[in-house]
Amino acid sequence: MDAEPDTDRAVSNIASAIGEPARARMLYCLMDNHARTSTELAVVAEVSPSTASVHLNRLKEARLVKVLVQGKHRYYSLDGNSVAGVLESLSVLAGTTRNKFVPNTPHRLRAARKCYDHLAGTLGVLLHDRLRTMGWLSTPDTDNCYDVTSKGKKMLTSLGIDVDMTRSLRRRFAFACLDWSERRSHLGGGMGAALLQVALKKKWVTEELDSRALSVTSRGRRELLNQFGVQI
Repeated sequence: MDAEPDTDRAVSNIASAIGEPARARMLYCLMDNHARTSTELAVVAEVSPSTASVHLNRLKEARLVKVLVQGKHRYYSLDGNSVAGVLESLSVLAGTTRNKFVPNTPHRLRAARKCYDHLAGTLGVLLHDRLRTMGWLSTPDTDNCYDVTSKGKKMLTSLGIDVDMTRSLRRRFAFACLDWSERRSHLGGGMGAALLQVALKKKWVTEELDSRALSVTSRGRRELLNQFGVQI
């Protein structure tokens, strides 16, 4: 008997969270699947940083956004495809469109670079997405950590990666590491480092002496397309 009132309250709570203009601007800003800091979202929402924090807590309580803590930064993103679907439907009903995220990172660093000892930038994000799409990585757990599937182990071994040895290292095996220029995840941990070493050894990418930037070679472009379906 109480199911309908409970549902009504839950729907009302979500609608109220979306309905405040500053919070709506934050949510629609996150529709492009790029995570942002509270400072960036405060600018988008045209509110002070302290007010932005209050709004983000409200959205988090309503399960509309989730937060990833990485170092000293907290990155916010939509809490799943269902949230994006609701916002998209509201946009259609309202007859509006939203601006896309435009990174301002220097091109040579954005295209491909090292994040500590693993591959980052556009190339790193594309590889991460393809590894998941091809079923090489498991569904991430609550800590955004991955395991390698049996198919993934077979394919990674063919590339020259010792998955068992990598797993035995005293570090995180594989996890979604948020990319600071793309604001989407690339592959971190031991597996991310192993993939970078393969790319360097096979001369798919070369290191630049004066920065973390990596240059994708012509061989690399060909092999990345053949091996992973990644075009860059």
